[in-house]
Amino acid sequence: MRNLQVYRYVDAVVRHGSIRKAAEGLAITPSALNRRILALEDELGVPIFERLGRGVRLSTAGELIVDVFRRQLAEVEQVKSQIADLSGMRRGHVTIACSQALLPYALPEQIETYQSRFPNVTFKVLNKDDYAAEKSLLDYAADLAIVFEPLRSSEFQTLLSVRQPMHAVMARRHPLGKHKTIKLSDCLTYPLALPAPPYAVRNVVELAAAQLLTRLSPSVESDSYVFLRNFVARTRAIAFEIVIGVPPGQIDKSIVSIPVELPAAKIGSLRLVQLKGRTLSVAAARFADQLTMSLLRDYTLADEN
Repeated sequence: MRNLQVYRYVDAVVRHGSIRKAAEGLAITPSALNRRILALEDELGVPIFERLGRGVRLSTAGELIVDVFRRQLAEVEQVKSQIADLSGMRRGHVTIACSQALLPYALPEQIETYQSRFPNVTFKVLNKDDYAAEKSLLDYAADLAIVFEPLRSSEFQTLLSVRQPMHAVMARRHPLGKHKTIKLSDCLTYPLALPAPPYAVRNVVELAAAQLLTRLSPSVESDSYVFLRNFVARTRAIAFEIVIGVPPGQIDKSIVSIPVELPAAKIGSLRLVQLKGRTLSVAAARFADQLTMSLLRDYTLADEN
């Protein structure tokens, strides 16, 4: 287990990009941490880090080494989870990288449900989209990712993919607020409040608008869905979100979410993803199973062909 501690030290330095900052998080002195790193480099016969003026970065050999360390740390956590499960303790920790749409309603509900059965399992939720979610999986910083639209790398395994219709979000008093469904062309006659690129929701709306020979010109852009919802609640602007982020009957009463009529080819998918070849801990695997059952119950399975 002493080696595992050194692996954690190396991982912390990589994540912080600095021995000093990593030492603060590890509650040891920078000099002690540096000595441990130097001793490991001497043992391996290669430098793991390149020392820079204001920090460190991985050497070419270090990139290979840290990947091995992270895999071994993940495997140890998986074994510890299995041992705890055998003993009836059912402990564990699950880290999830997810799109903003999951944060207000879906993920809190899922974690509450899971912890009601397994109260000793802890969670960490990372607000990550697109490339940031990819990096979290590749760096072993997250066990699972739940993202709108696909992760591109062949290094990921999709556990589930469900269709996510697009909804227009607006003030309840908005002139279009009483519609059961709405056309995108009708929305485009009002100011738009859109997520900033490269959010997948923005991409879907832009592609649909392009088919109408229209270029989007938002009055407000933001990387915060909370801000966008609060903004449209006060104005005549319209925002867009996937349905899991604005579930009917649960959103704030000052706004409404209305399904947008889009061609089937323009309806995106929500994906539950893990790093290919990684064995999940018992806690993470169980949570993935729970998510899969819940999403299949509430949404239509996406056609991946």
